[in-house]
Amino acid sequence: MNVNFAQLYAITDRHWLNGRTLASQVREVLEGGATMVQLREKTLGDEEFLAEAREIQRLCAEFEVPLIINDNVAIARQIGAGVHLGQSDMGLLEARKLLGPKAIIGVSCKTVALAHEAEANGADYLGVGAVFPTTTKSDARELPRETLVEICHAVKIPVVAIGGITLQNVHELVGTGIAGIAVISALFSAPSPRAAAQAFRSLGPFNL
Repeated sequence: MNVNFAQLYAITDRHWLNGRTLASQVREVLEGGATMVQLREKTLGDEEFLAEAREIQRLCAEFEVPLIINDNVAIARQIGAGVHLGQSDMGLLEARKLLGPKAIIGVSCKTVALAHEAEANGADYLGVGAVFPTTTKSDARELPRETLVEICHAVKIPVVAIGGITLQNVHELVGTGIAGIAVISALFSAPSPRAAAQAFRSLGPFNL
């Protein structure tokens, strides 16, 4: 996986549509410089999810940015997208069999042991957090900075920090070794998701 894809990882959330369409918001963050997009849906039926995934996939293809589907391996397989797996989702090895060797597969982990396991099983990147307090996932516990650093140093694949990241606190992640940041509310709740993405991208790499 090209590590540059991980720099600004936009994860969708329809809580902040405010009359706009999800596709229009995704286009804005892509125009602002998002390097990867994860489509995260918890309430849509399969047919609606599939239709939306195809629409977002066309947008991502236009900007030459990878599309990742959260949790749903079946949808990812149908459209030829990557997938992000939590610890309670389908196992990585099974997902790899279904999606093939070229699909991007990311795994959430909170410990060095889980990071080693995911890397050994062929994960392309790791999602690690929550690095700051977050309201997006009510059950997310804040991860100590020391653990984030340990995970970054323990693996060779890209580590993406996630959870509560804003323009005001992102500088605190410099020096941890991360390849990039995954951002939800700071992009999609912004009056201009395009401007928010541009502001994050203007900060440059985070693994200095």
